Amino acid sequence: MAVQSDVVDDAGPYDRARALSAFKLGDVTFYWITRLSAISVLLILGGIIISLIIGAFPAMKEFGISFLWTQRWAPSADPPVLGALGPIYGTLVTSFIAMLIAIPVGLGIAIFLTELCPQWLRRPIGMAIELLAGIPSIIYGMWGFFVLGPFLANSFQPFMIKVFDGVPVLGSIFAGPPSYLSLFNAALILAIMVLPFITSISVDVFKTVPPVLKEAAYGVGCTTWEVVRSVVIPYTRVGVIGGIMLALGRALGETMAVTFIIGNSFRISGSIFAPGTTISAAIASEFAESDGLHQSGLILLGLLLFVLTFFVLAAARLMLMRLEKKAGN
Repeated sequence: MAVQSDVVDDAGPYDRARALSAFKLGDVTFYWITRLSAISVLLILGGIIISLIIGAFPAMKEFGISFLWTQRWAPSADPPVLGALGPIYGTLVTSFIAMLIAIPVGLGIAIFLTELCPQWLRRPIGMAIELLAGIPSIIYGMWGFFVLGPFLANSFQPFMIKVFDGVPVLGSIFAGPPSYLSLFNAALILAIMVLPFITSISVDVFKTVPPVLKEAAYGVGCTTWEVVRSVVIPYTRVGVIGGIMLALGRALGETMAVTFIIGNSFRISGSIFAPGTTISAAIASEFAESDGLHQSGLILLGLLLFVLTFFVLAAARLMLMRLEKKAGN
């Protein structure tokens, strides 16, 4: 189709200027929207930190640094005695046991799905893993209280107590009496809850391994275990560690499921079968009825959990940066 050149010449400069102006306006608008969105994240984070500090200041002023190593929690005493040692201990122990269980199981499932599982079975197992991630935490807590807790107290815990009775160190760790509510029960629930995070992320990063690397390893006579250990894991270790740290962050902050089954006891015991509490469980169980210094102490617990999570994620980030730098070299 022919177009008159004089019409194009007349319309061209005006249309180009208008188009360029429209593009420039859209680009500037997009730039400021994305910039304000990024700044809003920092403002929200800063607001949360400031609110926690303001709310926790009376407790910090009253108890000082001794709040960290005081075990007793007696808000009704005169004067009140509040200490964070019990919740901190419970948070670290339950998270450690949960990761100790979830990491090998999650990586094992991911390796099976990507390297060994028949094609017809991969989708059902993958959907089951996704369903585990979608179950509300309160359902895990109810299941742990009514089903898992009685089973552990009546079957598993008596067996472990009998096996390690009289063994140095282990005898104290697995000491009785059996209990429906304990640190171990809460840790096992946490392990089940964080398992989908480790498995899903590990499956995704395992699929990024170039097939030629695995085929070359098989070609020189490596077994499946040797391929996984020497090719798959080293190639994807940054992504795997990232998934593990994401799961650890979930374990540190989980509330409702742990509150149901941990026992909410501030007393520290050497046995993992004894009741305990975590920072989030203590806040959830007492905040609604708290006021004054008691409420400030609970907010200070929240601030401690925030700081603990921040340092864990920061350490994970530094580890990932070192791994990436090492891989680049």
